[in-house]
Amino acid sequence: MTPVVKIIQPSGLLDGTKATQVRKEIDEIISSGASLVLIDLQEVTFIDSSGLGALVSALKAVRAAGGKLFICSINAQVRMLFELTSMDRVFQIFANRDEFNKAVISN
Repeated sequence: MTPVVKIIQPSGLLDGTKATQVRKEIDEIISSGASLVLIDLQEVTFIDSSGLGALVSALKAVRAAGGKLFICSINAQVRMLFELTSMDRVFQIFANRDEFNKAVISN
């Protein structure tokens, strides 16, 4: 059986306003029964602390529902933030959607 994958693709600044929107989307995805969630950050230019908090709470919520959350397509600035906060060790991050598909969906 192929797992249900849902993709969220925020854009611009992932700040307090967008963080609330991401949390809401995650709640809806969990309610729909998706087992895999991919947050594609290709169009996100910057993440502040509330945006990072939203990603962490999304990860916890998805795991609590028995699913898995992944991140892909982060830019250099966002990667630096993830490395400084050690979030690169918390999240499984893929270079892009193709890498995610090869590693997760193909298995």
